Amino acid sequence: MDSAKAALFAGQGAQAVGMGKDLAEAFPSCKALFDEADSILGRPLSKTVFEGPAEALVRTDVCQPAIFVASAAAFTALRETAPGVSFGVAAGLSLGEWTALWAAGAVSFADAVRILEARGRFMQEACEANPSGMVSILKLDPAACEAIAAETGCAVTNYNAAAQTVLGGTHEQVAAAAAAATAKGGRAVVLKTAGAYHSPFMAPAAEKLAPVLAAAKIETPAIPVLSNYTGKPHGSPDEIRAAMLAQIAHPVRWTDCTAAMTATGASTFVEFGPGAVLTGMLKRAVPGATLHNVNSAASVAAAAAALA
Repeated sequence: MDSAKAALFAGQGAQAVGMGKDLAEAFPSCKALFDEADSILGRPLSKTVFEGPAEALVRTDVCQPAIFVASAAAFTALRETAPGVSFGVAAGLSLGEWTALWAAGAVSFADAVRILEARGRFMQEACEANPSGMVSILKLDPAACEAIAAETGCAVTNYNAAAQTVLGGTHEQVAAAAAAATAKGGRAVVLKTAGAYHSPFMAPAAEKLAPVLAAAKIETPAIPVLSNYTGKPHGSPDEIRAAMLAQIAHPVRWTDCTAAMTATGASTFVEFGPGAVLTGMLKRAVPGATLHNVNSAASVAAAAAALA
């Protein structure tokens, strides 16, 4: 275990048609993961991931297991290429927290695929039952964003960075929050999401997911995995189940997770999976940090050479 290195795992929104395809072509172990996911789900997830269309991939019940498998493939490829590289802590954003738990040995690949398909399906159902949305507020501190949430009836859904907080609510509440943020000197970006994730709108999804988690085998992670719900390391298997249910309808405390990672001594951060959202936030939050993105065969080789 290398306390200087942290493993990060991508969340929803990072998906892209073709993600993981070259990893599956270059590494038989990665192809096996996509094949196993297809078998578990009883549908050709890999075909949608590799070929699209984008409208199918963006569906929450498809997107969540798809990003998990692509991220797991990236992690598997690096471990295979550089077996001596280890990590002292792991964290993931939203669904990426499940990938972090898998990487730390707390949940099997098969159970993670099943959980994320159900999680995505239940969240999609919640979005369709009660229309809602999200707005990212930049250039304002969390306290100012909390005040805007209180004024407009929104809920805070993500504490992403010192000057990036996300709110969720009805479309009218989101529009009001965006206007209020702009009036206070902030920048508001209404997000293209199916609904207000990590808000009370998702409570029905958490309730439906409870029996799925109860049936899954969860073990104590081999390395600390940070909880989005608490911003602290996960505890016992039962505590993991409770926190992962709470995470669905409560804000993601990514700023706390970032602080917790650096407190362990982490100075090198490796993001697995599509996109570079997490390393982008780490670059601003931890000046001088060493950052790597692993999401293709070429990036596996580059990261392996740099980390070995």
